[in-house]
Amino acid sequence: MNGIPKSPVTHAFPQIQWDALGSLRLTAQETALLRMAETNPIDYTLSDSRDASMYARVLLKLLAEAHSVGAGTGVVSKLPEKCTDEEAMSALKDDPLGIVSHYALTKLYEIITTLNDGVSGVTITSVFYVGKEGVLVDQWKALLRVLNKGGKGDIFAQKVASLSLAKILLAAFPSQRQKTSTVDKDGNPVRARQVSFASATEPAEALAAWVASQLKNTSGAMVGVCIPSLKALMEAHESRVIFCKSGGIKYISRQLRAGSKTTKTLTTSIDNKKKTQTSVQQLYELVFCLWVLTYELNASYQIRADFAKDGLPISALVDMVSIAPREKVVRVALSSLRNMATCDADNSPQPSGQPRIDDKHFLGEMIACGLMKAVDHLRDRQFTDPDIVEDVKCLHKLLIENYKEMSRWEVYKNEIEAGHLQWGSVHTEAFFKENARMMEGSDGDFRPLKVLIALLSSTDEEISAIACFDIGEFVRHYPNGRAIAKRLGAKELVMPLIEHENPELQRHALQCVSKIMVNNWEYVK
Repeated sequence: MNGIPKSPVTHAFPQIQWDALGSLRLTAQETALLRMAETNPIDYTLSDSRDASMYARVLLKLLAEAHSVGAGTGVVSKLPEKCTDEEAMSALKDDPLGIVSHYALTKLYEIITTLNDGVSGVTITSVFYVGKEGVLVDQWKALLRVLNKGGKGDIFAQKVASLSLAKILLAAFPSQRQKTSTVDKDGNPVRARQVSFASATEPAEALAAWVASQLKNTSGAMVGVCIPSLKALMEAHESRVIFCKSGGIKYISRQLRAGSKTTKTLTTSIDNKKKTQTSVQQLYELVFCLWVLTYELNASYQIRADFAKDGLPISALVDMVSIAPREKVVRVALSSLRNMATCDADNSPQPSGQPRIDDKHFLGEMIACGLMKAVDHLRDRQFTDPDIVEDVKCLHKLLIENYKEMSRWEVYKNEIEAGHLQWGSVHTEAFFKENARMMEGSDGDFRPLKVLIALLSSTDEEISAIACFDIGEFVRHYPNGRAIAKRLGAKELVMPLIEHENPELQRHALQCVSKIMVNNWEYVK
C-alpha cells in the first residue's frame, strides 16, 4: 500500500457477507456497487468521476456505520501487524465490523493512491469535492471518528485513516493545486475544477490537532502511527502553518529529545538491533519534518518564535548532531540548523513590543547548547556526503563569528536559558567573581538565578551538578547571596542531592550546601 503495511486481515476481505450486515444500513444499489468494484480493475471503477465519487462515499459510509456500532475496539483492533489466514477468518466471525473497517480503509487508500498516480480526467478533487463550489464531502468525518477512538485504538485503522484524510485535504490547498495538471483520455489538458479551500481548513485543523496530540501523549513505536500523516502535512505551505499553530514544533522537539536518550541507552545486542533501527528511522522522519518547517522561518515571525521557545528545538537538533545515530539523521539535523543560522526577520518582522528573533538569536542558542563542540568533532570525521561537509563548514564559520561578538555573560545567559549546562570557562570561580551581580537580571528579579535553581531538578545529572557549583559560587561572590539563594528555595532543592547515587553530583551538592550555610567557606574548603 505504498509505504503503509497492508491490513493483517486482508485474507478475510473476499469473504465479507454484505447482506448479513444489516447494521451497515446499505441500500441495494450500494451493495451492488461494492460487488461490482470487487470484480473490476480499480482503474475501470475510477474512470468516471461520478461513479468514482459514489464508490468513495459508500466506503466512507461503511466506515461511519461500522464505527458507530463498535468497530475499532474489537478483536481486529488487537491483532498484531501480521497474522495467519486462519486468524483473519476467525476475526471475521468474531468481529465482522472490524474487518469491514479495515476493508473500507484499504479500498479508500487504494482510490487515493490510484488517483495520485493518474487516471484520465479523474482527480482526488473530482471524487471527494462536490457541487459547483467544490466543497469537501461531509462524509470525511468518518475518518476523523476513527482517529478519535482514543487510547491505542486500532493502529492500522488510525494510520490509514489519518494518511487518507491528509491526502484528500492536500488536494484542496492552493499551493498544491498549482502543481497538478489533468488530461482527458485523449491527452488534452482538462481545466481544473473549482475547489473550496475553506471547506478543507477545519478538517485540516482537526487532523493537525490529532497529530499534535499523538506526538504529545504517546512514545516509542506508537508515535509511528501519526508519522505518515505528519509527513503528508509537510507537503503544503498551508498545512505546515496549520500544524505549527497546533504546537507541532514543540511536540516534535520533545519526541526528538526523548528519542535521543533512548538511542543513547540502547545497547548493540542482537535483541536491540531491530528496536534501534526502528528508533533511528523514526528520529530521521521527525527531524525531516522539522527541517521542512525551517523553510517557513523567513515568512513567519510566529514560526520563528515557536522554534525559539524554551530553546527546545535547537537543543533537540544539537542532540541529533552530537549522538550522530546515522549519517542521514546528521545531514538533515545540520541542514535544519543551517537554515536557522541563516534566517532573517525582514519579510515578517516582530510585532510591536516583541523581541527580534533572527539568525543571531538562533546562533546564540546553538552556542549555549554546545553545537560548537559537536561541529568541531564533525570536522574531524570523513563524510562522503558533500552537503554535510558544506553545512559543517558554514555552521563552524557562523558560530565562531557570533561567539566573538558575544560577551562571556551572554554566553552564560544563553546556556542557562537553554538548560544545556556544560563545564567550561563560564563555570569557574573567576567568572563569578566578575559576573555575580549579573545574576540580578535585567529587571532586578534574579531571573537567571531562578532558572539555575530550577535546573537543580534536571534529569541530567551533570546539569544538576553544574547548577550546584554555580549557585555555590553566586552565594560566595554576591553580597547577601546566601539569604537570596535560601529565599528562592535553593537549599531545599540541593539538600536531597547530597544523598544522590552519583558521587560527582553528591560532591557538588555537599559543597553547594556548605557554601550556603558557612560564612567563611575558604576555611573548610
